Amino acid sequence: MLDIYKADNSSVVPLPIFLANVQAGFPSPAEDYLDKTLDLNELLVAHPAATFFVRVMGDSMQNAGIFSGDVLIVDRSLEALENAIIIAMINGEFTVKRLLRKEGRVFLAPENPSYPILEVTPQSDFQVWGVVTYVIHKAR
Repeated sequence: MLDIYKADNSSVVPLPIFLANVQAGFPSPAEDYLDKTLDLNELLVAHPAATFFVRVMGDSMQNAGIFSGDVLIVDRSLEALENAIIIAMINGEFTVKRLLRKEGRVFLAPENPSYPILEVTPQSDFQVWGVVTYVIHKAR
């Protein structure tokens, strides 16, 4: 189950950004570089007319870092390349899966071993709805 929302770039909310990088290892000396602003629309939405926000329900993509309740940024203008995480419509239902192609066959792969890989057969009603570009979730 997915909730889908159209991207709205009509508002600009500039947020402060530190110009220094944040170390993931040992901390570096403190630097006061709060000097610039960042608009999340500008950073995350490359094609506003083709971008949607999708809320995920379920745990089939948890090993890809996508958890139930997360918001995906989906660009419908991008080509779905091999290994891309996509939103697909298959047999009338939306799903988020990894796109795989092998020997002319198409598969939708979950990132949780509890779920089976789905083969897209010629009998399937299948459409790539969009390509996931970003995942937004609360730090756990």
